[in-house]
Amino acid sequence: MSDFGALYLDEIFRGLRGHKRLADDAIAQLTDGQFFAQPDPESNSVATIVKHMAGNFRSRFMDFLTSDGEKPGRNRDQEFVITAETTRAELLQCWEQHWQLLFDTVNSLEPGDLERIITIRGQPHSVLQALNRASGHVAYHVGQITFLAKHWKGEEWKSLSVPKGQSEQFNARMFAKHKQPG
Repeated sequence: MSDFGALYLDEIFRGLRGHKRLADDAIAQLTDGQFFAQPDPESNSVATIVKHMAGNFRSRFMDFLTSDGEKPGRNRDQEFVITAETTRAELLQCWEQHWQLLFDTVNSLEPGDLERIITIRGQPHSVLQALNRASGHVAYHVGQITFLAKHWKGEEWKSLSVPKGQSEQFNARMFAKHKQPG
């Protein structure tokens, strides 16, 4: 398990770091107005998603191996409330702080920890299951952030992946870059 476990921990960290980079690059394109804008009253703004993700990371990854992932002091419903006093700077500072908590926690794990049992809302999860759950949650919300940012930017959007209509050129560059000597 240790070889697989080490590979898995490296890969989960790499994937999470990549998701953060996508979200950061999308957020950086937004004005403050776009960062706080909601498409409709029932939808979340990028600011709300950022606040929720930071709260989730704090709850799930503080004392990850030793306490339930739903901390008693967490008020999840408040993570979805943005007031007029809420600033982008404070949200992004919290975002950075709690991503670092997530990264530090993942980097502190050893391959043998993957089989340990932790709880989230009293429900048992192996560490491996909890990390997969977190990775899925992150991907879900980063997709929302990216979608909203692209929506708000419209034609000014700077693609974070292969731009529309440029797949063939991108694939040719990738194949040329990774071509194996004959």
